[in-house]
Formats: sequence, C-alpha cells, structure tokens
Amino acid sequence: MGLIAEDRQGDILIWTLDREARLNALPDMTDGDEFADACARANADPSVKCVVLTGAGRAFSAGGDLTAMRDRRDLFEGSGAEIRVRYRRIVHRIVRSLYDLEMPLVSAVNGPAMGLGCGIATTADIRIASDRASFGVPFLKLGIIPGDGGAWRLPRDVGYARAAEMLFTGRSIDAETAERWGLVNRVVPHERLMQETLTTAAQIAAQPPQALRMAKTLMRQGRDQTFEQILELSAAMQAIAHMTEDHQEGVAAVLEKRPGDFSGR
Repeated sequence: MGLIAEDRQGDILIWTLDREARLNALPDMTDGDEFADACARANADPSVKCVVLTGAGRAFSAGGDLTAMRDRRDLFEGSGAEIRVRYRRIVHRIVRSLYDLEMPLVSAVNGPAMGLGCGIATTADIRIASDRASFGVPFLKLGIIPGDGGAWRLPRDVGYARAAEMLFTGRSIDAETAERWGLVNRVVPHERLMQETLTTAAQIAAQPPQALRMAKTLMRQGRDQTFEQILELSAAMQAIAHMTEDHQEGVAAVLEKRPGDFSGR
C-alpha cells in the first residue's frame, strides 16, 4: 500500500501521508520512489500551482519506525555502508524531491511531527500548525543523528541556538513555541486546520504560474548564493517574466482594479 493519498481541488494538489495505524511512520523501502514520482508529476504539470501536505489521523508523522530500527531490517539492515546507501536513495530522495518542488509547498501539520516527520513538515515553504501539533528531532535519544539534512535546514529556520537546543536535548516543542521560534507561520484551532491551509493555498494558486515558480526558485537559491548571484538570476528571470501574457494581464488587472485572470502563458 502506498504512503501518499492524493486529492485535487482545482489548481491545488493535496497529499496526505496515509499510514494512520503506524502514525504515518516513514520511510518504508518504496517511499523514496513514491515521493520522487509524485513530485516529478507535479513539476511536469503546469496546471499545479500549489501542493498541500498533511497527515492522516492524529499525527503528521512519527518519523522512523522504531521496531524496524530494533530489528535491524528494511532501511536499517546490513552494514554501515549499506545503510548509508539506503539513506541516500530513500531518505534523501524524499527530502530532495520535496525541496525541489517547483511550486509552493504548504504543510498542514495536524499532530506530532517527529524526526524525519519534522524534517518533511518543515521542508514546506509555508507551515500551518494545528494547536495539537508538536515538533521534535529526538535523534540523539536513539543514539543517532539527523540523517535527513535537518542539521542544514533547522538552524536556517529557527537559528543555531534554538536548533541546538532541540537537537541536543531531544525535547519536542509545542505548536505555540514553534510559531514563536519561526518554525511555523501560524497556529490555528485543529478543526480549522485544513480550511485555513486551503485558503492560503488558494491565494497562492491565484498567482501567475510561471512567475510563481520563478519566485520560489529565487527564494530557495537566495538561501545559499551571494547577493550578486541572486541579482544576476533575478535579472534573467525578470526578463522572461516581462515577456509573458500573464505580466500584461497582471498590469491590466491592477490598473482596472480587478483580479487577474492568469493563463500560464
């Protein structure tokens, strides 16, 4: 059985981690391929303007399967060299695929997001949390380290000192703390989580799709490139954007005080 249940509302894709009986634990051996395929399909579909990611049941994702760790099976079977290869081919494929989505990704964090689950939730560009959500990176409690790139992402989200506190103590934080630390955009009552998330997704989906994808690329590149490099990339992308019909429509819509009707051309 697959992990991702997919639904669609207009220009918005909704992905639900659908392994409720196991608190959406991951990864199983096929999860890397499933995420990569889903993200590749979304990137190839110009009509997709936003992706929403959430979890089924009471957890977003509990992260790694502790029984598989204990039994040294699946991802954790064999030698250290073999485990390293599986991390690169499965765990890294999941987070790379999500990070490389061309359209904005919004996570609706409906419950605990632990370990790799936290990493997946916070790979999203925008994170909206239920008041029942919590976040943790308890790798050291298990005698391991973040194998999902969290040592790169988490300090960029909350700052080095707070990331260090989460990792070195193994303590989880509640949704209100996550909002205060900047890990999530906002916290909403649990029963309104999907409504609030889909409202945000619809606002994103109302933007011109080519410019939207280029804007996300600039934001992601801006994390690591110099100001001069981003200026050069911005000039090139801006020149492309100025040549689109959507640019002309956007200018007309603002001047005429009406919503834009964007075609993706």
